[in-house]
Amino acid sequence: MKKAESIILLIILVFLAIFPLIFSNPSTTSVAFFAVIFAVAAAGWNIFSGYTGYVSLGYAVFSGVGAYSLALICQKWNIAGGYTPFAFVLVAGLIAAVFALPVGWIILRTRRHVFVVVTVATLFIMQLLAYNLEGFTGGSAGITLPLPSWTGDFFNMPFYYGALILLVVAVSVSWLIRHSKFGLGLLAIREDEDRARSLGINTTMYKLIALMISAFFAGTVGAMISYFTSTVFPAEAFDPLFDIAVALMAFFGGVGTLAGPIIGALLLETLQQYMSLQFSTVGLDLILFGGLLLVVILLLPEGIVPSLFKLVSKMRASHESTPIPSSSAESTDSERLAVKEGKNG
Repeated sequence: MKKAESIILLIILVFLAIFPLIFSNPSTTSVAFFAVIFAVAAAGWNIFSGYTGYVSLGYAVFSGVGAYSLALICQKWNIAGGYTPFAFVLVAGLIAAVFALPVGWIILRTRRHVFVVVTVATLFIMQLLAYNLEGFTGGSAGITLPLPSWTGDFFNMPFYYGALILLVVAVSVSWLIRHSKFGLGLLAIREDEDRARSLGINTTMYKLIALMISAFFAGTVGAMISYFTSTVFPAEAFDPLFDIAVALMAFFGGVGTLAGPIIGALLLETLQQYMSLQFSTVGLDLILFGGLLLVVILLLPEGIVPSLFKLVSKMRASHESTPIPSSSAESTDSERLAVKEGKNG
């Protein structure tokens, strides 16, 4: 299964690399950018929540920190639009990772079900702080980022390939973690945290490191989206719908797998963007999107990737266990007897 997932991921990344060369329409590449950047978010979310079993609905805390970090860096240092802000996207991710250290030290004292509630509460606290710290965040007026000088059909290309580079990094990190002793420790926490602790695993440290890695990618995602839209507002930076969307994408594709969250994000974000463009009625696209998700989750509760692998395994097992027809068995026995008689002769 791991080898098959690696092959699937490689095919997806190659396809994404040539996608803008085949479909160069600005509307299409804009949708593609959001699909890829949400794939980065889902992969980052999966590193913590998928591997440890601690479902986080406060992922936007770190993406919001990344968004405001990039905006404030550009504002304070008078950075012009262009390629330079892309270098500070990684800095925004590192700031989000550092911010996750004290936050994680507090919220990881809780267990799984309480942890979900605490992450939601943390998100709304951050949103309220962003509204009230006007001298720092601009309050409800937000912060404006510098506009890139690119125009026309080329505008989306730097953002798209910047997001694709982040996706390659997220996939690589996720793969390395999954095939390491650290990853085995995270999976042990997911299966039975008390037993993992009894085996000598420092569960608090493992979870905290995973949360910081996950926060890094969330910070880069928030920074990329804010630079693409050129604005940062509290309601958008710390948006609860962002958390729900990322979690659903991971569960849709297969939480805890390598390829699942990426496949889920590419499919669902593309579909959501398409529906929002097609249906002008406010909220109708969300209703259709939510209904489709409900149907899929009921039919494929483990996600697309695990369900497909199980289906393939069942088909192979049934094919291997198919009994040989009696006529074929008799002919085979007669052939063996003829071979023996030939040897004796």
